[in-house]
Amino acid sequence: MTLSIRPAAPADLPLIAAFIRELAEYEKLLHAVRFDEAALGENLFGARPYAEVVIGEIDGTPQGFALFFHNFSTFEGKPGIYLEDLFVRPDARGAGLGKALLAHLAKLCVTRDCARLEWSVLDWNEPSIGFYKSLGAKMMDEWTVMRVDGDALPALARSDTKVR
Repeated sequence: MTLSIRPAAPADLPLIAAFIRELAEYEKLLHAVRFDEAALGENLFGARPYAEVVIGEIDGTPQGFALFFHNFSTFEGKPGIYLEDLFVRPDARGAGLGKALLAHLAKLCVTRDCARLEWSVLDWNEPSIGFYKSLGAKMMDEWTVMRVDGDALPALARSDTKVR
């Protein structure tokens, strides 16, 4: 068995979209998937890419992916990598592809002089939490994720009319 990791190309867009939907189904969040594939492609491969994707293959067959982007630590004064999505198809789990994808991102962090690699995991996903801990990841229990989206986002944008 041969594991390989490669950067995604525009031709991989349908595959990336399928991986995102498969991940959402696993996370019981398929109802929340709303992306337009053309817009996703523009945001990944257009003039100003907002994220990067690597494809994980087993014996040349795509079986997983990682979608990530740079964030920044003011305390460290350095960028980091935020892993938005990591997914390995259920039939391919246990072959080491998830670890290989994370190791690939860790290498990118080192190469790009990043301070850290971080991501979120659903609190009910015990198999993933155990896997991440086995790789040296630690829970950041003192932090709570906050989000403004939907109708609240434009409402917040309109909320301070005194600033010019």
